[in-house]
Amino acid sequence: MYRELVEKKAKLSVIGLGYVGLPIALEFARKLDVIAFDIRADRVESMKKGVDPNEEVPDEAFNNVSIHFTTDPEDLREASFHIIAVPTPTDKHKLPDLRPVMAASETVGKILKKGDYVVYESTVYPGCTEEDCVPALEKFSSLKYRDDFKAGFSPERINPGDKLHTLTSIVKVTSGCDEDAAEEIAKTYELIIDSGVHRASSIKVAEAAKIIENTQRDINIAFMNELSIIFNRMGINTYEVLEAAGTKWNFLKFFPGLVGGHCIGVDPYYLSYKAKELGYHPQMVDSGRFVNDSMGGYVGKQTVKKIIAAAKSPKGARVLVLGITFKENVTDIRNSKVIDVIDELADFGCLVDVMDPFADPGEVKKEYGLDLIDNPGNKYDAVIVAVSHAPYLELKEEYFDKLLDENGIVVDIKGIYRSKIKNLTYWSL
Repeated sequence: MYRELVEKKAKLSVIGLGYVGLPIALEFARKLDVIAFDIRADRVESMKKGVDPNEEVPDEAFNNVSIHFTTDPEDLREASFHIIAVPTPTDKHKLPDLRPVMAASETVGKILKKGDYVVYESTVYPGCTEEDCVPALEKFSSLKYRDDFKAGFSPERINPGDKLHTLTSIVKVTSGCDEDAAEEIAKTYELIIDSGVHRASSIKVAEAAKIIENTQRDINIAFMNELSIIFNRMGINTYEVLEAAGTKWNFLKFFPGLVGGHCIGVDPYYLSYKAKELGYHPQMVDSGRFVNDSMGGYVGKQTVKKIIAAAKSPKGARVLVLGITFKENVTDIRNSKVIDVIDELADFGCLVDVMDPFADPGEVKKEYGLDLIDNPGNKYDAVIVAVSHAPYLELKEEYFDKLLDENGIVVDIKGIYRSKIKNLTYWSL
């Protein structure tokens, strides 16, 4: 398969052109012939014009590539090596929502032919690829796994907004259903990964490796969030405590904050689901999720307490929230925990304005029913800096002073201004 791809006797396809799929498709398209498929016509049309709808990939990345963008699944028949990179979210009950990855499996299954390879990049619980996805491939292709087609798993490690740790600079974990498949898949990815490839011993090991990467971060951040709650009651600043503790060489530098997005805020639920299916209740994993899922409400309540302490009623209090994306300097609003802060404030009767220089107003309206404002008003009872976007980092105390009413409060979730705010009422995690 590797030789066929390199000699351009076979093509590679990528199914799902979001934050993960598009960069992969473009990198491979510098070396191979690529078919890039997505179900959203508007996104595909944008990419045909050389523009990433997520504003992550620069326009020049579309130059000098052999790629065909399409919404027609029949075009996938031309490819022999298929990479599935669709989202794996959770549903409203925090259970794995496999509908996107199963739909992609059906799409690929219908065009699958003998000798083809299918590699999954979507984060799933250990066992999902071979227990859930492969049977769908067999069903819709009428082919037999291992005998007629091969499968593998190579988890995505892309960090949206990170210009340092990019696709080609991060070691890639790969795996295959047998020794031959594992080697062919590894060699294929080595074409684009400068940092090299780690060959996992099995698909399940590769799945498990990915799921614990984000679960580990989730648990560590949950510990920081719990510390911030404790230190708040002690009247000391968490970031100052962490700065002092961080002077020891082996102290792990995690920080409190809102944990959302489609990775850290989601993946632990996949691991927890599988553990419970096997009869084990994962106490640390679930406890970490509980703490992190509670932080939006906690920030909202603390803001209301500060408003009340300023001899004001929360009902009708005006609050400005700066930032609604799930992390800094990205456009992605999926699973943003800032909405939990906003909902908590609304429950107390606060009137909330929201601004974000990165978020698309139409997407925010569609996802959360909120109308973003372009310019702030004044006489706010509180201003909450929820996301540390680059434009917010240089804001001075005078900026907040002009926005706030008398006895107004600056709530700084990320601790950006702790040494800058001297005269206004200030609170951070």
